[in-house]
Amino acid sequence: MASFVNEAGWDRALRVTLGLVLLYLGWAGVVGGTLGAILKVVGFLPLATGIVGWCALYAVLGVTTCRGTPGKGTA
Repeated sequence: MASFVNEAGWDRALRVTLGLVLLYLGWAGVVGGTLGAILKVVGFLPLATGIVGWCALYAVLGVTTCRGTPGKGTA
């Protein structure tokens, strides 16, 4: 099975951290109201892409933060 990773290790770590921070701000009640609800939803996007290692926007734009051949999973 081919690997479609287009995010380097540092990029993935940054996305997971950002996602967790956004989710914390929304779910812990640090930010309330409409903005808190938005953070609850938006926080899942960087978290999911960081865990999976593939970003749809990167794929559309032809961008990769991986070294080596794009799409080969080298980080």
